[in-house]
Amino acid sequence: MPGFVLLVRPRDDGDPTMGMGFTVTKKIGNAVIRNRIKRRFRALAREVLPLSGLAEADHILIGRAPALTRDFAALGDELRKALRKAAKPPVDIDPSERRGGRESRRP
Repeated sequence: MPGFVLLVRPRDDGDPTMGMGFTVTKKIGNAVIRNRIKRRFRALAREVLPLSGLAEADHILIGRAPALTRDFAALGDELRKALRKAAKPPVDIDPSERRGGRESRRP
């Protein structure tokens, strides 16, 4: 997503609570900017996670520069979309069907 990267790690420990963490690197800006982005993420998490978050999982938002100026409603929509993607079960891909591998495609 333009404003953030979402990482979701299932805990599988039987505890239905959702964990939430935020990180914004110094590359994004000074402490004032990083804290402003983290405050936006906290408000976003309070709004979106209770309805769309994954139970028994830890959620980590990694801030990107556009998170500071991006419309809050757009950030919410992006987080909901990212959570829907994270909720889908992973698809196993046969290594021979992957593109860009080192295997030769010649007969």
